[in-house]
Amino acid sequence: MSRFEEPLARVLGTRSKRAGLGKLGLETVGDLLRHYPRRYERWGELTPLAHLPQGEAVTILAQVVSASSRRMRQRRGELLSVVVTDGTDTLDLTFFNAGRLKHVLLPGRSGLFSGTVDLYRGRPQLAHPKMHLLGGEESQDSAVADLDRPIPVYPASGSVDSQALRRSVGVVLDTLGEVPDPIPPEVRSRQGLVGLGRALEGVHRPVTEEDWKEAQRRLRFEEAFVLQAALARRRHAAGSQPATPRRAVTGGLLDLFDDRLPFRLTDGQREVGERIAEDLAGDHPMHRLLQGEVGSGKTIVALRAMLTVVDAGGQAALLAPTEVLAVQHHRTINALLGDLAEAGCLGGDDRGTQVRLVTGSLSASARRQALLDVACGRAGLVVGTHALLQDRVEFCDLGLVVVDEQHRFGVEQRDALRGKGRDVPHLLVMTATPIPRTVAMTVFGDLETSVLTQLPEGRSPIRTHVVPAAEKPSWYERIWHRLREEIDAGHQCYLVCPRIGDDREDPGEGGHREDGDTPDADTPDGDIPDADAGPAERPSAGSPSRSARAIRSVLDTLRLVREHPALAGVGIEALHGRMPAEDRERTMRGLAAGDVQLLVATTVIEVGVDVPNATVMVVMDADRFGVSQLHQLRGRVGRGSAPGLCLLVTEAPSDSPARRRLDAVAGTLDGFALAEVDLEQRREGDVLGAAQSGGRSSLRLLRVLHHRAVIEAARHEAGAVVAEDPELIGHPALGTAIAELLDPEREAYLERG
Repeated sequence: MSRFEEPLARVLGTRSKRAGLGKLGLETVGDLLRHYPRRYERWGELTPLAHLPQGEAVTILAQVVSASSRRMRQRRGELLSVVVTDGTDTLDLTFFNAGRLKHVLLPGRSGLFSGTVDLYRGRPQLAHPKMHLLGGEESQDSAVADLDRPIPVYPASGSVDSQALRRSVGVVLDTLGEVPDPIPPEVRSRQGLVGLGRALEGVHRPVTEEDWKEAQRRLRFEEAFVLQAALARRRHAAGSQPATPRRAVTGGLLDLFDDRLPFRLTDGQREVGERIAEDLAGDHPMHRLLQGEVGSGKTIVALRAMLTVVDAGGQAALLAPTEVLAVQHHRTINALLGDLAEAGCLGGDDRGTQVRLVTGSLSASARRQALLDVACGRAGLVVGTHALLQDRVEFCDLGLVVVDEQHRFGVEQRDALRGKGRDVPHLLVMTATPIPRTVAMTVFGDLETSVLTQLPEGRSPIRTHVVPAAEKPSWYERIWHRLREEIDAGHQCYLVCPRIGDDREDPGEGGHREDGDTPDADTPDGDIPDADAGPAERPSAGSPSRSARAIRSVLDTLRLVREHPALAGVGIEALHGRMPAEDRERTMRGLAAGDVQLLVATTVIEVGVDVPNATVMVVMDADRFGVSQLHQLRGRVGRGSAPGLCLLVTEAPSDSPARRRLDAVAGTLDGFALAEVDLEQRREGDVLGAAQSGGRSSLRLLRVLHHRAVIEAARHEAGAVVAEDPELIGHPALGTAIAELLDPEREAYLERG
């Protein structure tokens, strides 16, 4: 057992339980020492009680004369009145809801008290001052001598105050001794960093401001270094595995496909495709992340890689997170390949292959045939959901695994599919959510990254407007007429709600609230009347209610829009993840054929749904979705030659963080800029996967957006250390730190790549 793993109860005894440290999740020495202060304070100069300036902040050194408590009349809890003296004058202190303080603020007890002086019934007082009570061997002289020292203020709780934490940390530091340092001495020297012991002392018991700043710098680098070392070991392990090279074949299936493409590949698609082809031809498995803007053509790039593997005699599997997305991918691939997807079938091109769909909802006979085609190798391309991971699914020669929207899968699921190859298959991870570079280095640091930013020719830009339903009811009512105009022009529309709305409690399929500040956007024009367009119209009979509850669910909204006079005769259907598979498939076929003119859906359509004829996206209760999620949703429209329009409906107040977030989405089409806004507004642990792992984020001082230089330096240093000593035999403390990072509760945090 390392010193950091030692239980606090063994070090602190009953003090640990009395302090309530367990309620903060602090069970070991390491937990406590890594519970860093969130800020630092100073007491300032002492002020005599005889010269207290009204309205100013003061610090006094005084002794308790008396303390009495009483129940408060207007609110729950106790009010504690304390009289203190400096030996010459007295002062009243008042504490609210401080029942436990009466057991420590006993007559004769001395301490430092700091607060703003005000008058109560003509007498000066301090209301709920911060305090530091002297105890044990601490004298008044030593307390005065420490007035200039920074005072750590810890993340605390109602039952554990900052002072109790400081006392407990002090006991642990006094008995700590030497601690193994995960950062090698030569790295510390190059980066100008102090050792771990000095850093822990400096962050918890600084003498000067420079002490805690120096400590934070070192501890921040350590977080980045340990994480990057873990990722470097994964890259090294992957690079040392053998793989079957899958080289392109001249005149093969890929060339036939390219010759039939009805459009030109973008320069970015060609460049990324060449890089992937080089990886596939290598002796070690490819590990590549493909990210790009909405509509940048990632599916085409992935399909060309899959066809390269088929040309080389192997099979390729595409793993999708939902059945709707898997079916969409299957339909898209078949449409792009045409008769090249029907080798061996009547009317098929024998130079092609077969494409099979494997999902949980297939009938027994269809599933049996699909599995047979996959096992014998007739199906060169396989598309599926988690059903692909089952033991009964066997491949003839799996050469490439493409994982779409990797953040929705765990590493065990991904590796279960990769384990079905004779050798380790190549891996291509796709994400439609733009990722800031520092996040990519931190979360997907074991993957090489390719980015697509260029949109295919012919794509029209998407206009986005915020519709404040409560403030501008006429704007809200205009939506339904705007949908009808678009449908009458021969186009299709989406209406997205955050909830399904059945009789079960449901949070929908991805909607969530977040807070943050974003810049304002311009007022909508053209599609929504301006503020001077006249008095607000009353909603017509059957029009969707503007109340948040009425517009929040798919099922309620479906009924309401079907009753709206402006949408009479329109083909309206619903789509959500709880529908039977045959109903979902029927709706998707109707959408593709143009029979469904208005689709009311959850975020099940967020990625992969490709209907070039769809031009309008209306998001109800848009403030319930994240920034990147809204960017993905609006990417479902404007995929053809007609321009796209996205309307974000909200009842959030104009000055609220939620509203400003929507204005940010309306103000730019740059997904990478919005991804940074998204990350700024979310708890970083969620972004880095702690929410998925069920544990807390391992990053306490490091912020991936603000500390790019630290992450890059740590990545360089960690890569060099691992390259020289992959097993870390000469760096046992670093190996231990990585093992702690990758414990079962935190494994999903790192393994998202």
